[in-house]
Amino acid sequence: MEDASRKRKTYTPGEALQKIAAYCAYQERSHREVEDKLRSYGLDEDEAGEIIIRLVREKLLDEERFARSFVRGKYRLKKWGRRRIRMELKQRHISEFCIKAGMSEIDGDEYYQNLRELLEKKNALEKESNPLKRRQKLSAYATQKGYEADLIQDALGEVLAED
Repeated sequence: MEDASRKRKTYTPGEALQKIAAYCAYQERSHREVEDKLRSYGLDEDEAGEIIIRLVREKLLDEERFARSFVRGKYRLKKWGRRRIRMELKQRHISEFCIKAGMSEIDGDEYYQNLRELLEKKNALEKESNPLKRRQKLSAYATQKGYEADLIQDALGEVLAED
């Protein structure tokens, strides 16, 4: 079995800058993702740091913009709740300031509507006939998606009352 590190191509800082600029232009990236990518190119910490500073100066890398984009995508497309989004951003080493800025993208009414739609779909697919177990399963599902317990209970009350 060949050593995986021998297969990796190393780049000069100039080549790495071109590659990473294209990487950042393709979609929003966090500083950590870019730093990891630069390290995989064989650059040391100082070289990677200089490239990151240049990307920030040239507006190709912006952590607040990344956080806002991440929140919009996960909240609108994947229907994640605030708790899960916040946790994911923290795992990506995003600053608290940027997390707050990103979370401001969430509209309260639309957020609650997302939760209701999520629970309605899951309720329609749920095979459990025992009402208590059904409620527990739906609640667990919404909790796993990152929604707050009080909102889950309110939405569950509405969804199950319609049933």
